[in-house]
Order: sequence, then structure tokens, then C-alpha cells
Amino acid sequence: MNERKTEALVRSHFTLFLDHIILEEQRSDNPKIDKLLKTASKKGSRQGYPEFIITYKTNPDLLIVIECKADTARHESKDHSRYAEYAVDGVLLYASYLSKEYDVLAIAVSGETKKALMISHFLHLKDEKKAVAIFDDKFLTPVEYLSAYLKSPEKYKQDYNKLLDFTKKINEKLHGYKILESQRSLLISSILIALENPAFKRSYASHKKPENLAASLVQTVSDELESANIAGKKLENLNIQFSFIKTDTSLSKKENVLKEIIDQIDENINSFIKTHKYFDVLGQLYVEFLRYANSDKGLGIVLTPPHITDFFADLAQANKNSVVYDNCAGTGGFLISAMKRMIADAKGNNATEKEIKTSQLIGTEYQSHIFALAISNMYIHQDGKTNIINGSCFDDDIMELVKAKKPTIGFLNPPYKANKKTDTDELEFVLNNLECLIDGGTCIAIVPAQSALSQSGKAYELKKKLLEKHTLEAVLSMPDELFFNSKVNVVTCIMIFTAHKPHPKNKETYFGYYKDDGFIKRKNKGRIDAAEKWESIKEKWLLSYYNRKTTAGLSVNKIISADMEWLAESYMDTDYTNLTNEFFEDAVLNYMSFLMNNRLLNKITETDDE
Repeated sequence: MNERKTEALVRSHFTLFLDHIILEEQRSDNPKIDKLLKTASKKGSRQGYPEFIITYKTNPDLLIVIECKADTARHESKDHSRYAEYAVDGVLLYASYLSKEYDVLAIAVSGETKKALMISHFLHLKDEKKAVAIFDDKFLTPVEYLSAYLKSPEKYKQDYNKLLDFTKKINEKLHGYKILESQRSLLISSILIALENPAFKRSYASHKKPENLAASLVQTVSDELESANIAGKKLENLNIQFSFIKTDTSLSKKENVLKEIIDQIDENINSFIKTHKYFDVLGQLYVEFLRYANSDKGLGIVLTPPHITDFFADLAQANKNSVVYDNCAGTGGFLISAMKRMIADAKGNNATEKEIKTSQLIGTEYQSHIFALAISNMYIHQDGKTNIINGSCFDDDIMELVKAKKPTIGFLNPPYKANKKTDTDELEFVLNNLECLIDGGTCIAIVPAQSALSQSGKAYELKKKLLEKHTLEAVLSMPDELFFNSKVNVVTCIMIFTAHKPHPKNKETYFGYYKDDGFIKRKNKGRIDAAEKWESIKEKWLLSYYNRKTTAGLSVNKIISADMEWLAESYMDTDYTNLTNEFFEDAVLNYMSFLMNNRLLNKITETDDE
């Protein structure tokens, strides 16, 4: 068999795209690549030579390395350890060396004819321990490879971790410049908006005086928002929120401070947004900044984790025809997740996408600085900002304005009460959202579990009112530390209602015990999906909810009334098959920790065996 025939097939494919790539064979003229391959011999004693090395003219971070074999029987071994004999084994070896400095797309090719070709793709990202299989068993164009690589879950995870690392660094920098925690996200959002203006992006570095750059930044933001049909009192309020930039001592007086911040934002955050659309970046930054401030709980601010905002959109099955309303919009996380799902359903129809962004995403936010972040967030995601309202969702005029848009889906994470006597109850916000939806609309809210447990007092009266006017379809118990990243100690549940349909007397409500989302706590990173369990867990949760299944340890269906507890824990059968000694040990240790933390150990007395 002749391996040169295999190489010729690979060469004939990639030479069609030399406008985008540099195709090298055996060795590379790039000294860094050559050095990395110096000890990558398939036999372990000398420099290794893959058949092809491809670099991009526009993206130096990604390499494509290709290994060929003539015989398809030599395509891949079982354990990938026979580097000299099998195409997959050999190319994975090369990728493991090159990934010390690059993201590597490793392609194994075997066969002597187009019809017989076997093709396998693997992505080995920089500094990762192993490669993962990716793509189908056929060649793509270099442009398609690059696009799919940039949008892959593996690349997203890598970029997201870099974003978190950068967030900590920029937070420390802004803290050093004595910029208030509440103003840091506003500063970054203003920079992201201004960078959308080509003239500002070209010229900001040329300002010789910091005060001139600060003034230019604020004016550019105002001009950009005005050109996006934000005017009148709304624009005036936004200008007030961003005006601190012109008077802050570090930003407007110290040379190069603001310029360096803009440089870093453009390189680290703007590039993330351009690659990974429909992600609540500003919300994530806000959470990270407030983790150092210890002030978010006092304000009742609990920003919903991104995987849960996406989960809401899936629960509601948001589509291109949905009109979504969030009456406690925050930084716009729910609206961005809804937009992502709705845009996907539009399947590239530009007119439909424009209609979604301009008319079908509605939000109300009371706090002016958070409102500014929501506007910025929606602007960065290319629209939707004109339907963000600054004011109280209980205001009659605002409610009428929202009702006129006929929202079909309501999402909310209401402010959590800091003062139980004076603050608005969370269920009042749920009622408010439901009131604005069309008949039969779906409202999904995440609220404190205590709201579901109430059997007396104001919350109980609100539960009665909810059932009198609307149908409680489901309640899902959420992980106890879901809001760990916001440093707010509140256990929550998700309530799902059908609007304006009184709860039928004998209707069963679905209760889900959704306590384990696969996320774990990691030092300096908060709760993260380290083992990548979330997607499979989410699929299991959604299927159970869609089909209203009763499953021991997971879910139960129950006829309820307002005076009952609305949580799965109260009614669900226990799944004893998963119990282990570790469960018992953890329970004892947690109980002992509770006793020690609350100084209760001295109250424990021993009893006789009798």
C-alpha cells in the first residue's frame, strides 16, 4: 500500500484554501513549532514529523496537524499507544506536544481513495491534559474548522475560565485605583459600548490628556445609545450613571490608567463577547466584583447563574414567536438566554431575528445603575435595549405598557427580602409578572424555598391568591448553594405557573427534587461545572418535567392547596439504592459542624443503652 496516495488526497483538499492557511509538510519554518516537535518522535528517541502542519494567517492560536496511513486497518488502536503504527495514535502524540503552546486540531487520515478514506478529528486545547473527539468523519474547509473550533464547548470553557481569571485581575486593578465596586461594571460596560464605535476604537489611544479620553468615552457611549433609539429621560438617566468616569481621579487625572483599562477590556472581554454570543458577561462581572464588596445581600441582588437562566428558557421552550418579560430584569441574564434560544429557532432568518431583538424581549429594572448594565448588556448583544424600562414593575403605567406587548413568557428572580416586615414579598413579584402575561402564558420564577413552605402569614395569603388566579404546574427544588457565587445564603426553588387559569381543584402539580446540578465549589472560582456533568443532568431534569414522571429520589406528582408545602421533599419517595456509608458519614460530619458553629455541643447529653 502507498501512503503517498493518502497524502495526495489531503494535499489536494487543503491547497484549495491557501488564501487562509499556510500548509507545511513534515517540518515547520516556525521555530516554536519545530522546538515543540523536537522530542515528539513516535519511537521516542528523536524529532517527530507529522505529514502536514497547517497554520492560520488570521488566527495564530490554532494549529492543524495531520497524520496519514495508507491502510484503513491502521487507522486507530484500542488504547492509542501505538504511535508509529496507527494514524490516530500518532497524531494524538504530536498534538500532546504542540498543545503546550497552541490549541491543536489533530486529524488522522487513512485510505488510498476518496471513497475509502477514514477521517478522525480531535481537539487538544492548550494546557489541557487530553484531546477530545470533535466533528464528523469528513473534511471541512479551514474556515469551517476555525468557526466550529471557536464555538465549541471545549473552547468556550477555556475562554470562560480565562474570563474569570481576567475578572479577578481587573477587579484588583480597579480596587487599587479606588473605583467603587458598584461602578466597576458600569465602567466596563461603557468601554464595551464605546468600542463598538469604529472612530473611538481607532482614536482612543491618541488622546494625550486622560480627561479628554474620559470625556470622549462618556460622549461616545451617549452617542451610541442615542443612535440606538434610546432618548429622552431614559438616555438622561444613563448619562448620569456613566458620568462618574469624567470626574473620577484615577480615570480622568492619572496618565494612561484609562487607556490601559480600555486596552485590556478590548483584548480580554470584547473578544470573548464576539466569539461567544448571548452570554450575560456583565452580570458575571457584576457578581465577581460584588463578591469583594459584601453589599449584594443588603440590596437584595441575587443574580441567577447562567446555566439556570438557560434552563429557564428550555423549561419554557422559548421559540421565535415568544414574547418574554422579566419584571426584575437585573443585568438581563434571563432575556439574553431567551434571546439565544429564540434566535436559534429563527434559523438564520434576518427579519425574524430583528423582530425578536427589537420587539420580543421586555424587561423592567428599578435600580438605576443595574438598569444601565441591562441596557449595556442588551446593546452589546446587538439590540433589545429599547424595551428595558427603568422603574417599578408595580407602576400602573409600566404594567399597561408591558401588557400592550402581549408577553407569552415571564421570567423572574425577584429581590430577596432583607427586611421581612417592610420589603415586598417575593411572591408579589410573581403575581405582578403573571398579571402582565397573556391568558395561558407561562411564568417561571426562582424564589426562596421558604415561600413554598409558608402556611401562615403574608406568603400564605399570596399562595392562596396565586392558586385563585393561576395554575401551579410545577415546583423544582434547587441546589442549596446555587447562589454561592453571589455570597447570598438562600435556598431556592423554581415555580412554574400558567397565567390566568385558576388552579383546578384536583389537578396534580409536578414536584422535582433538582438538588444536584453537578457543580462543585472550587477555590477562587466559586461553583463550576468542573466534571462537565451539567448538560446530561439538565437533559434528565427536562425530560422528567416534560413527561411529568414520578421517580423515586427525583420527582413526584401531588394534588395541592395553598396550605400545603410546595416542595418535593415533603412528598417524594426516597431512593435508597444510592445510599452509601459516605452519605452517613457526611451527614454526621455536617451535623457536628452545625453544632460547633452554633455552640451547641455542650447541650448534648449521653443516654444509657437502656
